[in-house]
Amino acid sequence: MSRERTGPDHFHAMHRHGFVRVATSTPRVLTADVGFNRDAILAEARRADAANVDLLIYPELCVSSYALDDLHLQTALLDTVEDAIAEIISASAELSPVLLIGAPLRHRGRLYNCGLAISRGRLLGVAPKSFLPNYREYYEKRWFAHGRNIRNETIRAGGVEAPFGSDLIFEAEDLAGFFFHIEICEDFWAAVPPSSAAALAGATILTNLSASNITIGKSDERHMLCKSQSARAVAAYAYSAAGPGESTTDLAWDGQGMIYELGDLMAESERFPTEPQLCIADIDTARILGERMRHQTFNDSANDQHRPEREFRRIAFTHRPCYRDIGLIRPIRRFPFVPNRQSHLDQDCYEAFNIQVEGLCRRFQATGGGSMVIGVSGGLDSTHALIVAAKACDRLEVPRKKILGFTLPGFATSTRTRSNAWKLMDALGVTAEEIDIRPAAEQMLKDMGHPFSQGEPVYDIAFENVQAGLRTDYLFRLANQRGGFVIGTGDLSELALGWCTYGVGDQMSHYNVNAGVPKTLIQYLIRWTERTSQFDEAANAVLDAILDTEISPELVPTGEEEELQSTQDKIGPYELHDFFLYHTIRYGQPPSKVAFLAFHAWRDVTQGLWPIGFPDDARNQYDLAAIRKWLESFLWRFFEFSQFKRSALPNGPKISSGGALSPRGDWRAPSDAKATVWLEELRRSVPDA
Repeated sequence: MSRERTGPDHFHAMHRHGFVRVATSTPRVLTADVGFNRDAILAEARRADAANVDLLIYPELCVSSYALDDLHLQTALLDTVEDAIAEIISASAELSPVLLIGAPLRHRGRLYNCGLAISRGRLLGVAPKSFLPNYREYYEKRWFAHGRNIRNETIRAGGVEAPFGSDLIFEAEDLAGFFFHIEICEDFWAAVPPSSAAALAGATILTNLSASNITIGKSDERHMLCKSQSARAVAAYAYSAAGPGESTTDLAWDGQGMIYELGDLMAESERFPTEPQLCIADIDTARILGERMRHQTFNDSANDQHRPEREFRRIAFTHRPCYRDIGLIRPIRRFPFVPNRQSHLDQDCYEAFNIQVEGLCRRFQATGGGSMVIGVSGGLDSTHALIVAAKACDRLEVPRKKILGFTLPGFATSTRTRSNAWKLMDALGVTAEEIDIRPAAEQMLKDMGHPFSQGEPVYDIAFENVQAGLRTDYLFRLANQRGGFVIGTGDLSELALGWCTYGVGDQMSHYNVNAGVPKTLIQYLIRWTERTSQFDEAANAVLDAILDTEISPELVPTGEEEELQSTQDKIGPYELHDFFLYHTIRYGQPPSKVAFLAFHAWRDVTQGLWPIGFPDDARNQYDLAAIRKWLESFLWRFFEFSQFKRSALPNGPKISSGGALSPRGDWRAPSDAKATVWLEELRRSVPDA
């Protein structure tokens, strides 16, 4: 992509970030009324043009209608179809979408069920249906020839010659990633769909012009196929089924349209519509291409299939996308690490929580089953680690007294957090003790000659880390003394930002159950344990109080008039950092695209979906200036400052497909890299406001 398209002036243009606007269409249709169908196709094309659609997929045989039986073989109808195609090609000259329409076409004494790609007054190519259903209610082999082996041919349609065959992939020369392939209805139900080879050959958007009739449960089957094919082929899949207006002599039609991307449902149309409809979603082709680059099995499959790109013709065309702000039609999760499926909410939370429990159970057994030592501060992370440990004891059928919980108050420990820590340990029935680290900290600061030991209010990093280090030091020595091991409490968000004390500090433990869990997911899982009564009412009351407490390291003393030391005031909102982290480590998105996605996800608190049960008073929004500010901080901390801490991580389980930061797992990076590339891309490409 040219540099002039990547500067701040084009930041708000979705095409600049690798998106393609795809739509399925359910137009009006009348059986065998070609003129009516032609006009309906063009009416929807004009609506799609007004919506800035790039690729518009119609149902199978939409020009003639599908359920025609022997009328398919009538010359008068086929001649009229040819005339209609010519008119659609001509009318498309003034329209921006590439139109994928279905029509019966004659070629060398045979009739083919075809998908036609039309763009700006040009017939780009024609793809014949490969697999013809001829069972139960289907009888297509009576009328059509299959096109499985047609390659390197041309066909005359609508008065013009165009490439014809099952070997076509269409590629926009001026919109990176806009590569699409056409298959037709039954092709999708084949054991090896034609789109599989097309994806291995480079197609990012797989399309299906369908006239699948509707029966009970068939919608679920279509969803399953679209979801699995988009995931397996590492692609987007857009499906458009015939709707009302088709003949109901023996069958019925529901007009289902749906668009999937990498297994995720992006958009779905209303079924059994009474009016024509467009189902629109913006497809992230850059995400698809990036996933293929990471997914070496995809490349191995291409090699195993003898490099399918050699068997396809790449039909190039000039698309002329608009590089202006046309919004973004796409579901974006504000909390990408947090479960968001209503139907699977309990299952997803159950899995996340029990991955941690299972990991800790195995480690406890491997150490000989002595005791678990954990520092309990009354904050989110130690709270979550403690309830995981409690569940591990329950599963192993050992008493919770095997958990040795210690509060370790320092110079800035608040009465509230200390009280919450004690209440939680009591409610869970663990062994609870307290060690005041202030005398040891004062001695160490005195030995160091630190100004604080002389009465000066100097609260520098050494002052903070003396306390953080002593807490971990005590826990390790207690584990030695009492035959146990130290459970780490630091979370994925803190590891990403380097917000932990290295070595003898909260960066280190014998086993860290929270290493794969970001801050936003920890909050949500604690709420889930309350909602599903994983513990009793006394524990739930304490958990609720902890969730309402400001996140703070509690290392710097506060006067009566001073506000509590806030982590998020200093390093930024964890909800933004978790968003940045997900898109950076999972998909390798450049900073400008991460900012673009964050802007659309977070700019308006009233728009979009929030995690199920998320409190209204905890819902925030951020403008572009705030997003840019905290993203700049994230990039420096993640790429340049904190990798050395992650290179020496203790063991801990991966929780989310979004990724983890273990040097033995998802993330391998040098400890002495610079963040210059990412910071410069951000500053060059994202406007200040």
